[in-house]
Amino acid sequence: QVQLVESGGGLVQAGGSLRLSCTASGPTFSSFTMAWFRQAPGKEREFVAAIFYSGTIDSTDSMKGRFTISRDNGKNRVYLQMNSLKPEDTAVYYCAGAYWLRPGARRNDYIYWGQGTQVTVSS
Repeated sequence: QVQLVESGGGLVQAGGSLRLSCTASGPTFSSFTMAWFRQAPGKEREFVAAIFYSGTIDSTDSMKGRFTISRDNGKNRVYLQMNSLKPEDTAVYYCAGAYWLRPGARRNDYIYWGQGTQVTVSS
């Protein structure tokens, strides 16, 4: 049974930084593709970034240069470093995972989801 638990959300001023963490219990983590999604009020859940089991990284163009995804297989953990935060980054951030996903994977391909962590950016 796989469980994903996010942490690190909070309230930050525009221009600030946060680092989100997601710890996975249960999977063979090195075989697990991990991703971050976010959902703002009234909007659909959108893709932020993914780090594949191979180590390949994919991220949304609008967030490149500000958000960085990384993983520590020894700790079964994935991170999302968010810099230069903007009020429009305010959302609930979710981590998601699945075995053996490759670039091109879609939201519905991710089987396991965390409960989400709130990120609020004030102007």
